[in-house]
Amino acid sequence: MAQALEEQIEIIERALGERMIEHALAIVRQWLNEIGESNPFEKSFFTIQQDYQDLFSNWISANDTGLDKDLDTLTGNTYRLVDAVYAALRIQRGLSPLMRGFNEESVQSIMHYFSNHVHPMEEDLAWLRKTMRDPKKGARALMAISSISRGLRQCFSEESVLTLIDGINNGDGVVGEQCLSNIILLLAHYDVRIDFFPEIQNAFANALAEMNDDGEQAFQILCSLVLSTSNEWLKRASIKEIQVNDLPEELQSLLEMTGASKDFPGVQSLITNSEQEYMRSIIDILPDTWVYSVIVGEAYERQNQMALTYLTIGRMDMMWDNIELASQWLLEHLRKGANTPQDYINYGHCMLLQGDRVMAFENYRQARQLCKNAKEFNNLFRPDRRALVDHGVPIEQVYLIEDQLLKSE
Repeated sequence: MAQALEEQIEIIERALGERMIEHALAIVRQWLNEIGESNPFEKSFFTIQQDYQDLFSNWISANDTGLDKDLDTLTGNTYRLVDAVYAALRIQRGLSPLMRGFNEESVQSIMHYFSNHVHPMEEDLAWLRKTMRDPKKGARALMAISSISRGLRQCFSEESVLTLIDGINNGDGVVGEQCLSNIILLLAHYDVRIDFFPEIQNAFANALAEMNDDGEQAFQILCSLVLSTSNEWLKRASIKEIQVNDLPEELQSLLEMTGASKDFPGVQSLITNSEQEYMRSIIDILPDTWVYSVIVGEAYERQNQMALTYLTIGRMDMMWDNIELASQWLLEHLRKGANTPQDYINYGHCMLLQGDRVMAFENYRQARQLCKNAKEFNNLFRPDRRALVDHGVPIEQVYLIEDQLLKSE
């Protein structure tokens, strides 16, 4: 049975993440055979294949001087070939439409075009750059930015990403924030491959420097992105809670005139289960991404604030690295009431790791009493066994706690 396209993409992403170029090219070769002999990608394919073989031969016969740099460059070129062939294959299979232009006076046409076009032309991106700078066309720019960002999740385009980065400091406040928030999401989404696109990394770093606020706006948007996952109503890609009524009057008028207000990304277009799930998946990986390290960095205050942000949405991912901070936050949280079993378990972990076994057991007991049965408690407590042991609690003590809590069952 032939592999599904989604499976092949995953294999390629994993392979190129490890710079295993030949492994990725084997799938690209299958795609090119399907597209046909007249495809425009053969020359690039054979050039990359030959360069890779030459690099390997040189390493065998000489030394590895410059090997990492050359491998990175070649991997980036392979990614570009993959993106181009993948876009062509989607069109050939009918998975994406073949589109030639859009009606720039229609918000719906703009959204449809930029959401579905797998490879925007330079003239399309030039229009977007111009529109982002025109205050009278702010609504069109917002629609295009949100739409092209969603399209980029499926089909990566280096030029499109650079265009959005360019918009961070070249639009008005709302447009700039929309670009910044979408870029943060996209850089996290494509974290592994971004290492092989230094132009993108440099452009983003330069855009932050140009803002002259030491990255504070980017950091606040990053916090807002994390906080958004605790709210079932995602407001928009930048996660600022902006409604249509919050926009300038000229933008409101255009949205109402075109009938697009119901689709404005600040109201409903992103409020879907799949979008919420996507956001949660990004938040899962965010602390390990390049863009997170650039924005948060080694700044102690930002690291603490981000840890508190994760705690606020009920995520204990960073609790283990700052037990004292987590225990302070959890104590305040517990004092507010309406606590869940997980809240008591988490605070019990903090107390246990800080050496207060009595308080730890009392909180575990509170959690057990709130659970309907032993199974419910186990489902909450047992996933943390490994973390407790990794942070110095002997496994025998973990079992002892569990046994005492469950002995009445």
